[in-house]
Amino acid sequence: MTCDAALIERYVSHIRFEKRLAARTVALYTEDLHKLTALAKQAGIADVTLIDATHLRRWMAHMHASGRSPRGIALIVSGWRGFFNWLGKEGLIQANPLSGLRAPKATKPLPKALNVDDAVHLAQHRPTDTDPWLQARDSAMVELLYSSGLRVGELIGLDVQASPHAKGWIDLCAGEAHVYGKGSKRRSVPVGQQALTCLKAWLAVRATGLPASALEPQALFVGQRGTRLSAQAVWQRLRLRGLQAGIATPVHPHMLRHSFASHMLQSSGDLRGVQELLGHANISTTQVYTRLDYQHLAKTYDAAHPRARKKAP
Repeated sequence: MTCDAALIERYVSHIRFEKRLAARTVALYTEDLHKLTALAKQAGIADVTLIDATHLRRWMAHMHASGRSPRGIALIVSGWRGFFNWLGKEGLIQANPLSGLRAPKATKPLPKALNVDDAVHLAQHRPTDTDPWLQARDSAMVELLYSSGLRVGELIGLDVQASPHAKGWIDLCAGEAHVYGKGSKRRSVPVGQQALTCLKAWLAVRATGLPASALEPQALFVGQRGTRLSAQAVWQRLRLRGLQAGIATPVHPHMLRHSFASHMLQSSGDLRGVQELLGHANISTTQVYTRLDYQHLAKTYDAAHPRARKKAP
């Protein structure tokens, strides 16, 4: 194993086990660090600890000239910056060569959200050609994503009930979802009445047709083989449901999270409250939703959220 490979392996272990970054983030950082060592090798640099600001500035300019987006460059540079910071703490370099260097600035795109009518239509849609078991599960997933603004990872991590090893669970009696979010942070969010109704309907048929030995007992959302549903499967089901419902924009789980945030913020104006519900560490992340202009709803959750309670006849 080369010196650079050994350093990268040590750093990856550090961010995986000590910083406890998500597996997806660790994989992306690892890939970017291999790009860094490849660039160093092409430049004739024998060791990543010898990389300086001139090299990095040249590589960033080359990525920009090659058509890589400013956001993509910023993500790569962020991974590199963390690596050089770690090298400094380990006493392997005197200063971070990325200090003072900034990736090309990118304009932040507005999050894609459904309007209220489309969001409600998607939640209410019941395709006639879909298996009733899948129908019950998918309806519960859509309602819960839109009702509570969950990330897809938080959704698939939910268990049927609390346990010592549960990352998250649903409390049907309290009408709450307890989730394990980014940065290993836990939070509790309200679950609307329509979502609770769909969850109860799903739980009533969840084990139907599945051998007891095949069913993952704690997982709230399972596939047709009885194992916990994957994020990819949720994306595929939501894309299909959006097409079946005739919604022009391709639907994905995070779009329902954006829709939840936008509709709640427009109805209540409570930026801090929405920040807490979403589990954002920084208020600036939540502020992007203030730029979205949706119709005004009511002021409290039960009254404001289109699926929080049944409409009076």
